[in-house]
Amino acid sequence: MAKHQVYEQKTEKLLEDILQANNFELYDVEYVKEAGNWFLRAYIDKEDGITLDDCELVSRELSDLLDKEDFISDSYILEVSSPGLGRQLKKDKHFERSIGEEVEIKLYKAIDKQKEWVGILTDFNSDTLIIQIDDQSQMEIPRNNIAIARLTFEF
Repeated sequence: MAKHQVYEQKTEKLLEDILQANNFELYDVEYVKEAGNWFLRAYIDKEDGITLDDCELVSRELSDLLDKEDFISDSYILEVSSPGLGRQLKKDKHFERSIGEEVEIKLYKAIDKQKEWVGILTDFNSDTLIIQIDDQSQMEIPRNNIAIARLTFEF
């Protein structure tokens, strides 16, 4: 297992009690390097939406636990936030909740000479996403070809 996956799993475990006590839900955890800095990001959610105060509460409690456990050897920046309107879809539970929603999908390799697709997510399994492109056509997209899948939103 890669280092980032170990850190993400351990962080998810630390978050369980904090989130349960506050009726929050864990959307995702990621440990990534950007512009020379490591970031540990926890995305949390709840039915009415996450507030800045919610993020601050979780951030303080998680920071204390991370200091106590001290399993990340790199220096990193901790961020706790909502997954946002254009939330990325990574896990099966994300796709399940998004059936019937419009999604934007960016691919590693083009399909029909296109690397970006927008459509209504109609179904998925461990290998494939199915989106409705228009009234007549659906497209099956292999999950291993998906660079980014996210909900679309308009202002």
